[in-house]
Amino acid sequence: MGYQRRILPLGGILLFVFSPAFSQETLRPKDVRNLGKQGSSALPRLTELLRNPDLEIRVEAVKAITEVGTQASLAPLIQATADNDPEVQIRATDGLVNFYLPGYVQTGMGASLRRVGTSIKSHFTDTNDQVVDPFVEVRPSVIQALGTLARSGASMEARANAARALGILRGKVAVPDILEALHSKNTEVIYESLNALQKIRDESAAAGVAFLTHDLDQKVQIAAIETVGLLQNTSSVPELLDVLEHSKINKVKRAALTALAMLPDEQSRSVYLRYLHDKDDGLRAAAAEGLGRLQKPSDLPLLEQAFNEEGKTSPRLALAFAQVMLGKSDISEFSPFQLIINNLNSAAWKGVVYAYLVELARNPALRPALYNALDKGTKEEKIYLARVLARSGGQDAVPYLEKVSHDDDGEVAQEGLRALRTLKARL
Repeated sequence: MGYQRRILPLGGILLFVFSPAFSQETLRPKDVRNLGKQGSSALPRLTELLRNPDLEIRVEAVKAITEVGTQASLAPLIQATADNDPEVQIRATDGLVNFYLPGYVQTGMGASLRRVGTSIKSHFTDTNDQVVDPFVEVRPSVIQALGTLARSGASMEARANAARALGILRGKVAVPDILEALHSKNTEVIYESLNALQKIRDESAAAGVAFLTHDLDQKVQIAAIETVGLLQNTSSVPELLDVLEHSKINKVKRAALTALAMLPDEQSRSVYLRYLHDKDDGLRAAAAEGLGRLQKPSDLPLLEQAFNEEGKTSPRLALAFAQVMLGKSDISEFSPFQLIINNLNSAAWKGVVYAYLVELARNPALRPALYNALDKGTKEEKIYLARVLARSGGQDAVPYLEKVSHDDDGEVAQEGLRALRTLKARL
Protein backbone atom coordinates (compact mmCIF):
# COMPACT_ATOMS: atom_id res chain seq x y z
CA MET A 1 0.00 0.00 0.00
CA GLY A 2 1.32 3.50 -0.84
CA TYR A 3 1.29 6.39 1.60
CA GLN A 4 0.62 10.04 0.70
CA ARG A 5 2.00 12.99 2.57
CA ARG A 6 -0.55 14.88 4.62
CA ILE A 7 -0.73 17.46 7.39
CA LEU A 8 -1.18 15.65 10.69
CA PRO A 9 -4.16 16.82 12.79
CA LEU A 10 -3.76 18.84 15.96
CA GLY A 11 -3.98 17.08 19.30
CA GLY A 12 -2.02 14.11 20.60
CA ILE A 13 -0.73 13.13 17.15
CA LEU A 14 0.91 16.56 16.74
CA LEU A 15 3.66 15.17 18.91
CA PHE A 16 4.74 12.99 16.03
CA VAL A 17 5.42 16.02 13.86
CA PHE A 18 8.04 17.33 16.21
CA SER A 19 9.49 13.93 17.08
CA PRO A 20 12.87 13.24 15.42
CA ALA A 21 11.71 9.66 14.80
CA PHE A 22 9.06 10.85 12.34
CA SER A 23 10.64 14.01 10.94
CA GLN A 24 7.34 15.36 9.61
CA GLU A 25 7.06 12.39 7.24
CA THR A 26 3.70 10.74 6.68
CA LEU A 27 2.97 8.34 9.52
CA ARG A 28 3.67 4.74 8.54
CA PRO A 29 2.87 1.41 10.25
CA LYS A 30 6.52 0.88 11.13
CA ASP A 31 6.49 4.26 12.92
CA VAL A 32 3.68 3.00 15.13
CA ARG A 33 5.63 -0.18 15.85
CA ASN A 34 8.63 1.88 16.87
CA LEU A 35 6.44 4.04 19.07
CA GLY A 36 5.16 0.93 20.81
CA LYS A 37 8.70 0.03 21.83
CA GLN A 38 8.61 2.98 24.24
CA GLY A 39 6.26 0.95 26.46
CA SER A 40 3.56 2.36 28.70
CA SER A 41 4.73 5.94 28.20
CA ALA A 42 3.51 5.68 24.59
CA LEU A 43 -0.05 4.68 25.52
CA PRO A 44 -1.56 8.20 25.26
CA ARG A 45 -0.23 8.63 21.71
CA LEU A 46 -1.18 5.07 20.72
CA THR A 47 -4.69 5.71 22.02
CA GLU A 48 -4.97 8.80 19.80
CA LEU A 49 -3.99 6.66 16.82
CA LEU A 50 -7.06 4.48 17.34
CA ARG A 51 -8.97 7.33 15.66
CA ASN A 52 -6.60 7.55 12.69
CA PRO A 53 -8.42 7.20 9.32
CA ASP A 54 -5.76 4.76 8.04
CA LEU A 55 -6.78 1.19 8.90
CA GLU A 56 -3.22 -0.11 9.00
CA ILE A 57 -2.27 2.55 11.51
CA ARG A 58 -5.18 1.57 13.76
CA VAL A 59 -4.29 -2.12 13.49
CA GLU A 60 -0.67 -1.45 14.44
CA ALA A 61 -1.82 0.76 17.31
CA VAL A 62 -3.93 -2.09 18.73
CA LYS A 63 -1.01 -4.50 18.39
CA ALA A 64 1.30 -2.07 20.18
CA ILE A 65 -1.20 -1.44 23.00
CA THR A 66 -1.58 -5.19 23.45
CA GLU A 67 2.19 -5.53 23.62
CA VAL A 68 2.40 -2.92 26.38
CA GLY A 69 0.05 -5.15 28.37
CA THR A 70 -0.57 -3.11 31.51
CA GLN A 71 -3.80 -2.23 33.33
CA ALA A 72 -3.70 1.07 31.45
CA SER A 73 -3.88 -0.88 28.17
CA LEU A 74 -7.40 -2.12 28.90
CA ALA A 75 -9.27 1.16 28.34
CA PRO A 76 -7.84 1.79 24.84
CA LEU A 77 -8.39 -1.86 23.88
CA ILE A 78 -12.02 -1.56 25.00
CA GLN A 79 -12.24 1.58 22.87
CA ALA A 80 -10.83 -0.36 19.90
CA THR A 81 -13.60 -2.98 20.14
CA ALA A 82 -15.97 -0.22 18.96
CA ASP A 83 -13.98 0.31 15.74
CA ASN A 84 -15.97 -0.24 12.54
CA ASP A 85 -13.40 -2.66 11.07
CA PRO A 86 -13.53 -6.36 12.02
CA GLU A 87 -9.75 -6.80 12.07
CA VAL A 88 -9.35 -4.05 14.64
CA GLN A 89 -12.17 -5.59 16.69
CA ILE A 90 -10.59 -9.06 16.53
CA ARG A 91 -7.14 -7.84 17.52
CA ALA A 92 -8.59 -5.74 20.34
CA THR A 93 -10.51 -8.78 21.59
CA ASP A 94 -7.38 -10.93 21.55
CA GLY A 95 -5.51 -8.14 23.33
CA LEU A 96 -8.07 -8.05 26.14
CA VAL A 97 -7.89 -11.81 26.61
CA ASN A 98 -4.10 -11.67 26.47
CA PHE A 99 -4.01 -9.37 29.50
CA TYR A 100 -5.71 -12.03 31.63
CA LEU A 101 -4.24 -15.06 29.82
CA PRO A 102 -0.69 -14.09 28.76
CA GLY A 103 0.41 -15.54 25.44
CA TYR A 104 -3.10 -15.77 24.01
CA VAL A 105 -2.31 -13.42 21.10
CA GLN A 106 0.06 -16.07 19.74
CA THR A 107 -2.79 -18.58 19.38
CA GLY A 108 -5.95 -16.45 19.07
CA MET A 109 -7.79 -15.63 15.88
CA GLY A 110 -5.65 -12.58 15.20
CA ALA A 111 -2.51 -14.75 14.96
CA SER A 112 -3.71 -16.28 11.67
CA LEU A 113 -5.64 -13.29 10.35
CA ARG A 114 -5.24 -12.27 6.71
CA ARG A 115 -7.14 -9.98 4.37
CA VAL A 116 -8.68 -11.14 1.12
CA GLY A 117 -9.89 -8.03 -0.65
CA THR A 118 -12.23 -6.26 1.74
CA SER A 119 -12.91 -9.37 3.83
CA ILE A 120 -10.81 -11.12 6.44
CA LYS A 121 -9.99 -14.80 6.81
CA SER A 122 -8.62 -16.66 9.78
CA HIS A 123 -8.01 -20.22 10.89
CA PHE A 124 -10.36 -20.81 13.80
CA THR A 125 -9.42 -24.06 15.53
CA ASP A 126 -12.03 -26.20 17.28
CA THR A 127 -9.57 -26.69 20.14
CA ASN A 128 -11.09 -24.41 22.72
CA ASP A 129 -10.25 -25.52 26.24
CA GLN A 130 -8.66 -22.33 27.55
CA VAL A 131 -10.24 -20.58 30.51
CA VAL A 132 -8.91 -18.25 33.19
CA ASP A 133 -8.60 -19.50 36.76
CA PRO A 134 -11.70 -18.87 38.89
CA PHE A 135 -9.79 -16.47 41.16
CA VAL A 136 -8.99 -14.15 38.22
CA GLU A 137 -11.19 -11.04 38.42
CA VAL A 138 -11.97 -9.60 35.00
CA ARG A 139 -12.95 -5.94 34.78
CA PRO A 140 -16.74 -5.70 34.12
CA SER A 141 -16.23 -3.14 31.33
CA VAL A 142 -14.13 -5.71 29.46
CA ILE A 143 -16.95 -8.26 29.58
CA GLN A 144 -19.53 -5.65 28.57
CA ALA A 145 -17.47 -4.60 25.55
CA LEU A 146 -17.02 -8.22 24.44
CA GLY A 147 -20.72 -8.90 24.97
CA THR A 148 -21.58 -6.04 22.64
CA LEU A 149 -19.18 -7.46 20.05
CA ALA A 150 -20.62 -10.98 20.30
CA ARG A 151 -24.07 -9.54 19.71
CA SER A 152 -23.28 -7.00 17.00
CA GLY A 153 -19.67 -7.09 15.82
CA ALA A 154 -18.59 -5.79 12.40
CA SER A 155 -18.33 -9.32 10.97
CA MET A 156 -19.29 -12.86 11.88
CA GLU A 157 -15.61 -13.61 12.55
CA ALA A 158 -15.43 -10.74 15.03
CA ARG A 159 -18.60 -11.93 16.74
CA ALA A 160 -17.41 -15.53 16.99
CA ASN A 161 -14.06 -14.39 18.35
CA ALA A 162 -15.77 -12.23 21.00
CA ALA A 163 -17.96 -15.17 22.03
CA ARG A 164 -14.88 -17.35 22.43
CA ALA A 165 -13.25 -14.62 24.52
CA LEU A 166 -16.27 -14.43 26.82
CA GLY A 167 -15.97 -18.14 27.52
CA ILE A 168 -12.27 -17.90 28.28
CA LEU A 169 -12.87 -14.98 30.65
CA ARG A 170 -15.95 -16.60 32.27
CA GLY A 171 -18.03 -13.55 31.31
CA LYS A 172 -21.25 -14.27 33.17
CA VAL A 173 -22.67 -10.75 32.91
CA ALA A 174 -22.63 -11.11 29.12
CA VAL A 175 -24.82 -14.24 29.09
CA PRO A 176 -27.81 -12.30 27.63
CA ASP A 177 -25.56 -11.14 24.76
CA ILE A 178 -24.38 -14.70 24.16
CA LEU A 179 -27.94 -16.00 24.11
CA GLU A 180 -28.80 -13.36 21.51
CA ALA A 181 -25.78 -14.47 19.46
CA LEU A 182 -27.25 -17.98 19.33
CA HIS A 183 -29.86 -16.58 16.92
CA SER A 184 -27.24 -15.25 14.47
CA LYS A 185 -27.75 -18.09 11.94
CA ASN A 186 -23.96 -18.27 11.54
CA THR A 187 -22.42 -21.62 12.48
CA GLU A 188 -19.19 -20.29 14.00
CA VAL A 189 -20.94 -17.61 16.05
CA ILE A 190 -23.45 -20.13 17.39
CA TYR A 191 -20.80 -22.77 18.06
CA GLU A 192 -18.49 -20.40 19.93
CA SER A 193 -21.44 -19.03 21.90
CA LEU A 194 -22.41 -22.53 23.00
CA ASN A 195 -18.84 -23.26 24.07
CA ALA A 196 -18.79 -20.00 26.01
CA LEU A 197 -21.96 -20.99 27.89
CA GLN A 198 -20.39 -24.34 28.76
CA LYS A 199 -17.41 -22.56 30.35
CA ILE A 200 -19.45 -19.93 32.16
CA ARG A 201 -21.83 -22.57 33.57
CA ASP A 202 -24.74 -20.23 34.26
CA GLU A 203 -27.61 -22.70 34.56
CA SER A 204 -30.16 -19.93 34.05
CA ALA A 205 -29.07 -19.84 30.39
CA ALA A 206 -30.09 -23.44 29.74
CA ALA A 207 -33.61 -22.71 28.50
CA GLY A 208 -32.24 -20.45 25.78
CA VAL A 209 -30.22 -23.28 24.24
CA ALA A 210 -32.75 -26.10 23.85
CA PHE A 211 -34.03 -24.98 20.44
CA LEU A 212 -30.66 -25.87 18.91
CA THR A 213 -30.75 -29.54 19.91
CA HIS A 214 -32.41 -30.27 16.56
CA ASP A 215 -30.21 -27.94 14.50
CA LEU A 216 -29.44 -29.17 10.99
CA ASP A 217 -25.73 -28.45 11.40
CA GLN A 218 -24.25 -31.45 13.21
CA LYS A 219 -21.47 -29.43 14.86
CA VAL A 220 -23.98 -26.99 16.33
CA GLN A 221 -26.44 -29.73 17.29
CA ILE A 222 -23.85 -31.71 19.25
CA ALA A 223 -22.57 -28.59 21.02
CA ALA A 224 -26.14 -27.64 21.94
CA ILE A 225 -26.88 -31.12 23.28
CA GLU A 226 -23.71 -31.05 25.38
CA THR A 227 -24.62 -27.60 26.68
CA VAL A 228 -28.12 -28.49 27.90
CA GLY A 229 -26.61 -31.43 29.76
CA LEU A 230 -23.84 -29.40 31.39
CA LEU A 231 -26.28 -26.64 32.33
CA GLN A 232 -28.63 -29.19 33.92
CA ASN A 233 -31.62 -28.32 31.77
CA THR A 234 -34.06 -31.02 32.89
CA SER A 235 -36.82 -29.57 30.73
CA SER A 236 -34.81 -30.67 27.69
CA VAL A 237 -35.09 -34.37 28.51
CA PRO A 238 -37.98 -34.99 26.02
CA GLU A 239 -35.98 -33.32 23.21
CA LEU A 240 -32.90 -35.36 24.07
CA LEU A 241 -34.89 -38.59 24.09
CA ASP A 242 -36.33 -37.67 20.71
CA VAL A 243 -32.85 -37.03 19.29
CA LEU A 244 -31.54 -40.30 20.74
CA GLU A 245 -34.38 -42.33 19.25
CA HIS A 246 -34.48 -40.76 15.80
CA SER A 247 -30.96 -39.71 14.90
CA LYS A 248 -29.05 -41.99 12.53
CA ILE A 249 -25.68 -40.47 13.41
CA ASN A 250 -23.75 -42.18 16.20
CA LYS A 251 -21.95 -38.99 17.27
CA VAL A 252 -25.29 -37.29 17.81
CA LYS A 253 -26.78 -40.30 19.63
CA ARG A 254 -23.73 -40.46 21.94
CA ALA A 255 -24.04 -36.77 22.73
CA ALA A 256 -27.77 -37.14 23.46
CA LEU A 257 -27.33 -40.11 25.80
CA THR A 258 -24.37 -38.47 27.54
CA ALA A 259 -26.50 -35.38 28.15
CA LEU A 260 -29.36 -37.54 29.44
CA ALA A 261 -26.88 -39.20 31.80
CA MET A 262 -26.09 -35.74 33.21
CA LEU A 263 -29.80 -35.28 33.90
CA PRO A 264 -30.53 -38.47 35.89
CA ASP A 265 -34.20 -39.29 36.07
CA GLU A 266 -35.88 -42.53 37.04
CA GLN A 267 -37.92 -42.29 33.84
CA SER A 268 -34.65 -42.56 31.88
CA ARG A 269 -33.52 -45.72 33.66
CA SER A 270 -34.99 -48.01 31.02
CA VAL A 271 -33.06 -46.06 28.38
CA TYR A 272 -29.79 -46.45 30.31
CA LEU A 273 -30.39 -50.18 30.71
CA ARG A 274 -31.16 -50.60 27.01
CA TYR A 275 -27.89 -49.01 25.93
CA LEU A 276 -25.68 -50.55 28.65
CA HIS A 277 -24.90 -53.46 26.32
CA ASP A 278 -25.02 -51.59 23.01
CA LYS A 279 -22.36 -52.38 20.42
CA ASP A 280 -21.18 -48.75 20.47
CA ASP A 281 -18.53 -48.01 23.13
CA GLY A 282 -19.67 -44.42 23.62
CA LEU A 283 -23.29 -45.38 24.16
CA ARG A 284 -22.33 -48.07 26.69
CA ALA A 285 -20.22 -45.51 28.57
CA ALA A 286 -23.00 -42.91 28.65
CA ALA A 287 -25.51 -45.51 29.85
CA ALA A 288 -23.21 -46.50 32.70
CA GLU A 289 -22.79 -42.86 33.73
CA GLY A 290 -26.55 -42.42 33.84
CA LEU A 291 -27.05 -45.47 36.05
CA GLY A 292 -24.30 -44.27 38.36
CA ARG A 293 -25.88 -40.86 38.79
CA LEU A 294 -29.27 -42.41 39.54
CA GLN A 295 -27.53 -43.94 42.58
CA LYS A 296 -29.92 -46.85 42.88
CA PRO A 297 -28.17 -49.50 45.06
CA SER A 298 -29.99 -52.37 43.33
CA ASP A 299 -28.12 -51.52 40.11
CA LEU A 300 -24.70 -52.25 41.64
CA PRO A 301 -24.57 -56.01 40.84
CA LEU A 302 -25.50 -55.27 37.22
CA LEU A 303 -22.73 -52.66 36.97
CA GLU A 304 -20.18 -54.96 38.61
CA GLN A 305 -20.93 -57.70 36.12
CA ALA A 306 -20.72 -55.32 33.16
CA PHE A 307 -17.42 -53.95 34.53
CA ASN A 308 -15.89 -57.42 34.79
CA GLU A 309 -16.98 -58.30 31.25
CA GLU A 310 -16.06 -54.99 29.59
CA GLY A 311 -12.89 -54.90 27.47
CA LYS A 312 -12.94 -51.34 26.13
CA THR A 313 -11.43 -48.49 28.14
CA SER A 314 -14.12 -45.84 27.74
CA PRO A 315 -17.11 -47.88 28.99
CA ARG A 316 -14.91 -49.63 31.57
CA LEU A 317 -13.96 -46.28 33.13
CA ALA A 318 -17.60 -45.18 33.06
CA LEU A 319 -18.60 -48.40 34.80
CA ALA A 320 -15.89 -47.79 37.41
CA PHE A 321 -17.26 -44.28 37.97
CA ALA A 322 -20.80 -45.64 38.30
CA GLN A 323 -19.76 -48.18 40.95
CA VAL A 324 -17.98 -45.53 43.02
CA MET A 325 -21.07 -43.33 42.77
CA LEU A 326 -23.07 -46.25 44.20
CA GLY A 327 -20.71 -46.58 47.15
CA LYS A 328 -17.99 -48.98 46.00
CA SER A 329 -15.24 -46.67 47.19
CA ASP A 330 -12.57 -49.06 48.45
CA ILE A 331 -9.02 -48.56 47.24
CA SER A 332 -7.14 -51.69 46.19
CA GLU A 333 -5.02 -52.74 43.24
CA PHE A 334 -7.92 -53.63 40.96
CA SER A 335 -10.75 -51.62 42.50
CA PRO A 336 -12.87 -49.30 40.33
CA PHE A 337 -11.79 -46.20 42.30
CA GLN A 338 -8.10 -47.07 41.90
CA LEU A 339 -8.60 -47.64 38.17
CA ILE A 340 -9.95 -44.10 37.82
CA ILE A 341 -7.02 -42.62 39.75
CA ASN A 342 -4.49 -44.70 37.81
CA ASN A 343 -5.72 -43.30 34.52
CA LEU A 344 -4.64 -39.81 35.51
CA ASN A 345 -1.28 -41.08 34.22
CA SER A 346 -2.73 -41.81 30.78
CA ALA A 347 -2.43 -39.09 28.15
CA ALA A 348 -5.47 -40.54 26.37
CA TRP A 349 -7.79 -40.85 29.36
CA LYS A 350 -6.75 -38.35 32.05
CA GLY A 351 -9.24 -35.78 30.76
CA VAL A 352 -12.08 -38.28 31.12
CA VAL A 353 -11.17 -39.47 34.62
CA TYR A 354 -10.43 -35.91 35.75
CA ALA A 355 -14.08 -35.03 35.00
CA TYR A 356 -15.24 -38.12 36.90
CA LEU A 357 -13.08 -37.23 39.90
CA VAL A 358 -14.36 -33.64 39.95
CA GLU A 359 -17.84 -35.07 40.32
CA LEU A 360 -16.88 -37.75 42.84
CA ALA A 361 -14.96 -35.31 45.04
CA ARG A 362 -18.14 -33.36 45.74
CA ASN A 363 -18.96 -36.19 48.14
CA PRO A 364 -16.92 -35.56 51.34
CA ALA A 365 -16.94 -39.28 52.12
CA LEU A 366 -14.87 -40.00 49.00
CA ARG A 367 -12.17 -37.38 49.56
CA PRO A 368 -9.97 -39.32 52.03
CA ALA A 369 -9.03 -41.74 49.25
CA LEU A 370 -8.02 -38.77 47.11
CA TYR A 371 -5.96 -37.28 49.93
CA ASN A 372 -4.02 -40.52 50.20
CA ALA A 373 -3.33 -40.53 46.45
CA LEU A 374 -2.39 -36.86 46.61
CA ASP A 375 0.22 -37.67 49.24
CA LYS A 376 1.70 -40.81 47.70
CA GLY A 377 0.78 -40.54 44.03
CA THR A 378 2.78 -39.89 40.89
CA LYS A 379 3.51 -36.41 39.60
CA GLU A 380 0.52 -36.50 37.22
CA GLU A 381 -1.76 -37.78 39.96
CA LYS A 382 -0.73 -34.99 42.32
CA ILE A 383 -1.21 -32.30 39.65
CA TYR A 384 -4.65 -33.48 38.56
CA LEU A 385 -5.90 -34.30 42.04
CA ALA A 386 -4.92 -30.79 43.12
CA ARG A 387 -7.06 -29.46 40.27
CA VAL A 388 -9.91 -31.77 41.30
CA LEU A 389 -9.86 -30.52 44.89
CA ALA A 390 -9.64 -26.92 43.72
CA ARG A 391 -12.98 -27.38 41.97
CA SER A 392 -14.77 -29.76 44.33
CA GLY A 393 -12.97 -29.78 47.66
CA GLY A 394 -14.14 -28.26 50.91
CA GLN A 395 -12.35 -26.64 53.82
CA ASP A 396 -11.01 -30.10 54.70
CA ALA A 397 -8.89 -30.05 51.52
CA VAL A 398 -6.91 -26.94 52.50
CA PRO A 399 -4.14 -28.62 54.57
CA TYR A 400 -3.57 -31.25 51.88
CA LEU A 401 -3.21 -28.64 49.16
CA GLU A 402 -0.93 -26.60 51.40
CA LYS A 403 1.34 -29.64 51.65
CA VAL A 404 1.30 -30.08 47.87
CA SER A 405 2.21 -26.42 47.43
CA HIS A 406 5.54 -27.24 49.14
CA ASP A 407 6.24 -30.38 47.09
CA ASP A 408 9.86 -31.01 46.06
CA ASP A 409 8.78 -31.02 42.40
CA GLY A 410 8.43 -27.41 41.24
CA GLU A 411 5.56 -28.12 38.81
CA VAL A 412 3.60 -29.98 41.46
CA ALA A 413 4.20 -27.22 44.01
CA GLN A 414 3.06 -24.55 41.54
CA GLU A 415 -0.12 -26.50 40.79
CA GLY A 416 -0.75 -26.95 44.50
CA LEU A 417 -0.46 -23.21 45.11
CA ARG A 418 -2.75 -22.43 42.19
CA ALA A 419 -5.30 -24.99 43.43
CA LEU A 420 -5.13 -23.52 46.92
CA ARG A 421 -5.89 -20.03 45.58
CA THR A 422 -8.79 -21.37 43.51
CA LEU A 423 -10.25 -23.32 46.41
CA LYS A 424 -10.01 -20.43 48.87
CA ALA A 425 -11.63 -18.08 46.35
CA ARG A 426 -14.48 -20.56 45.92
CA LEU A 427 -14.94 -21.14 49.66
